[in-house]
Amino acid sequence: MSNMRRSCCQGLFILLILCVCVTASPSFPALERVRAAGSDKAQSWAVIGLLKRLLGNRSTEFVVAVNRSLSNDSLDVCELRSAKNSKIVATGSSGVAVASGIYNYLKYFCNCQVSWSGNHIDLPSPLPRLTGVLRINTPHRFRYYQNVCTFSYSAVWWDWPRWEREIDWMALNGINLPLAFTGQEALWQEVYRSLGLNQSEIEEFFSGPAFLAWNRMANMFKFGGPLPQSWHVNQLVLQLKILDRMRSFGMIPVLPAFSGNIPKGILRLYPEANVTRLGPWAHFNCSFSCSYILNPTDPLFLHIGSLYLSQVIKQFGTDHIYNTDTFNEMTPPSSDPAYLSAVSRSVFASMTAVDPDAIWLMQGWLFYSDATFWKPDQIKALLHGVPIGRMIVLDLFAETEPIFSHTKSFYGQPFIWCMLQNFGGNNGFFGTVESINSGPFTALDFPNSTLVGLGMTPEGIEQNPVMFELMSELAWRKEPVNLTKWASLYAVRRYGSTLETLTAAWRLLFSSVYNCTVPHYVNHNHSPLVRRPSFHLKTDIWYDPADLYEAWRLFMEAAPSLMSKETFRYDLVDVTRQVLQVLTTSFYQDLVYAYQNQKLLELMTVGGVLVYDLLPELNRLLSSDGNFLLGTWLERARSLALNEEEAQLYDMNARNQLTLWGPSGEILDYANKEWGGLMEDYYAQRWALFVQTLVECLDSGRPFKQDTFNQAVSQVEKGFTYNSRKYPTKPYGDTFEITHRIFLKYYPQALKRL
Repeated sequence: MSNMRRSCCQGLFILLILCVCVTASPSFPALERVRAAGSDKAQSWAVIGLLKRLLGNRSTEFVVAVNRSLSNDSLDVCELRSAKNSKIVATGSSGVAVASGIYNYLKYFCNCQVSWSGNHIDLPSPLPRLTGVLRINTPHRFRYYQNVCTFSYSAVWWDWPRWEREIDWMALNGINLPLAFTGQEALWQEVYRSLGLNQSEIEEFFSGPAFLAWNRMANMFKFGGPLPQSWHVNQLVLQLKILDRMRSFGMIPVLPAFSGNIPKGILRLYPEANVTRLGPWAHFNCSFSCSYILNPTDPLFLHIGSLYLSQVIKQFGTDHIYNTDTFNEMTPPSSDPAYLSAVSRSVFASMTAVDPDAIWLMQGWLFYSDATFWKPDQIKALLHGVPIGRMIVLDLFAETEPIFSHTKSFYGQPFIWCMLQNFGGNNGFFGTVESINSGPFTALDFPNSTLVGLGMTPEGIEQNPVMFELMSELAWRKEPVNLTKWASLYAVRRYGSTLETLTAAWRLLFSSVYNCTVPHYVNHNHSPLVRRPSFHLKTDIWYDPADLYEAWRLFMEAAPSLMSKETFRYDLVDVTRQVLQVLTTSFYQDLVYAYQNQKLLELMTVGGVLVYDLLPELNRLLSSDGNFLLGTWLERARSLALNEEEAQLYDMNARNQLTLWGPSGEILDYANKEWGGLMEDYYAQRWALFVQTLVECLDSGRPFKQDTFNQAVSQVEKGFTYNSRKYPTKPYGDTFEITHRIFLKYYPQALKRL
C-alpha cells in the first residue's frame, strides 16, 4: 500500500470518528427558536458558489443539497456518499454543514487544505469513493468565531474580496455564529444626529479606524480620528455584503447593541443624565480615555439603546443575537449585586424593547481581567439580571483560564467554550494543543453543563493556522484526537507530501512550541526582538528550543522539492522566523552579560552580528513571502482613502497600531508584527541604537540610563510612524536561497547555544 493511500485510509478512520454525536446540548427554548434566515435553496447555491471559487471546474463533481429537516434537534449534520458517476453527493442541514462536510472529505480523502497562508488543492481524478453513507454531525449548536478586537487587529483594512475569502473559510470550518461588527459607526452617527449632536461632537467621539474596537468597548475615544464620511459609506456597503453572504450559508450573524458608551455631547443635550466618567484606560490620559458611561438604569439608556437597535435591524435585518460588553476592562462603580443585576436587566431591556426575541451574547473576559472585583455574588448578579437562556456567555480564554468551572457553568446561563490563542495579532508560534484537545470535552461532561458551543476568539488572525484548523475540527468530534496522528496527517494535507521529514517536523512542533502547558500563560509575544530594548526584557519560553531547531533542520531537508508550494514556503519562512526570534533572545542575553561584565570587545562582536547580520537577514527572509509584508498592510489602508488627507490618516493609524499604540507609546508594541520593512525600519533601528548606546557607555565609563535611552528611542519609534516611506507590496528575493544561507550560518550557532 502506498504512503498516500495509507494516509487516505488513516483519514477514513479519523473521519469516521466524526460520525458519532456525543451528549446533546442542554435545552434552552429561546436558543432553539434561533434559525438561519436563508432558504434551503439559497444555502445550496451559496455552497455551490464557494466550491466554484475553491475548485474551479472540478466543483461540478460535487452535488450539493441543503435540507434542514435532516436535523431534528437544531444540531448540524451532513451526509456524504459516492454516486455512480464518481461524483460526491453532500446533503446537510445547512449550508455551513454541507461546506464543512465537504471540507472534511477534501482533507481526509483528498489530502487538501485551505488556510489563510495559502491553499493546497490537488484533487485526485476521479474523486476517491466513499463506501456507504458518511454521516458527520456535531454536538454543538453554535460554532462561534471572532473577537471584538479582530476587526481592528486584522480586518480593519479588508475589502470585499478579502471578506469573501474569510466567509468561505468560516463555512468550510463549520462556523455558524460569526460576529458581524463592520459598519456600526455609520448607524451610530445617524442616532447621534437624531438626538441633536453636532458633527464636531460626533467626530470627537469616534476613534480612528485601527482603534475602533476599543472605542466600541468604551476604552477610548478620538485618537486616530476623525472618521471620514467616506469611511462610513464604505463600511456600511461592506457590512451589507458581509451579512448577505453569511446568511446565505445559514450562518447567524451577531450584531452590535448599546453598552452605555456615549459621546460627551450627550451631557449638553441631557445635563441631568446619570453619567459616570471612567478613569484612564491602559496608560492613556483623559484626552483619549476616561469615557462617559450612561447608567443603564437611567431612562435615557433605554431610549438610546432602542433607537440604535432599531437602526441596526432596519439596516441590517436581524437573527436575534446581539453583542455588547459592559465593564470591559473597567471596574463598575458599585459591587452591590442589586446594582449589577439592574445593569444587565436594563441592557437586556433595551434589546427586547425593539426585538422581543433578543438574545444577549456577552464576552466573559471581564470575569478574568478583573477577578478581584468579580466574585461569585457579583458574577451571579450580572448574569441573573437576564432570564436564563436569553444570554450566551463567551468563555473567551477557556483554553487557559476557563471561567465555567468555578461559576457552576455560569450559574445556569448557556456558554461557549472558546480558544483565544492570540493577542494583538502577533506572529510568534504559540499553541495549547493538549488543552484545546481536552477542554471542550471536559466542559461538555461538566456537572449540569450549559455548554452550547465552541468558539475561536483570537484578537488577531492570519497566524498559526494549524491551531485554528484543529480547534474548528474538534467541534465535530466525539472525543479528543490523537495529537501525534493528527499532526502527521496535517503535514500530508498541507503540502500533499508524505515525506517523513515533514510529519516528523510537525510532530516535534506539536509536542513543544504548540503545547504550552505553563499554568496561566498569556500569549503576548514578549520576545526581545519585538520589544523596546532594556535590561529587563522577558527571555523565558515554554518549550525546548532544541525541538524547534530540529524541526527547522527537517524543513530545510525537505525544502528543495517543495518550494513550489505556497503553504510550504510560508511554513519554511515562519519556522525560520521563529528560530531567529529565539536566537535574538540569546544574543540579547549575551549583550546584557557583556555590558554588565564590562567586556567591550564581546559587546561589539555580539551587537555587530545582531544588528548587521541577523536582523537584516530576517528582514530579507520576511520580505521574500507575500504573507509577511508591511507594505501590504499599509497599501490596504491607503487604498480605502478618497484623497491624500484620508490616506495619511489611515497610514498613521496602520503604523501606530503596530508600534506605539497611542500617541506616546501607551500600549507600546502590543500588536507587534514580524514583517518585512517593519523589521528593517523599526525593530532593527531600535536595536542598533541600543547596541550603540551600550558601547558608548562602556567606552566612556558612564552608566546606561534607561530613561535617557527611552527618550532617544522614542524618536525612532515616532519617526517610523511618520516617515511616509513606501514599502514593497510584492515579495522579493529567493526564499530558498535566503533560508539556506541563514541555516548554514545560524544552525550551528543555535545548537551551540542549547
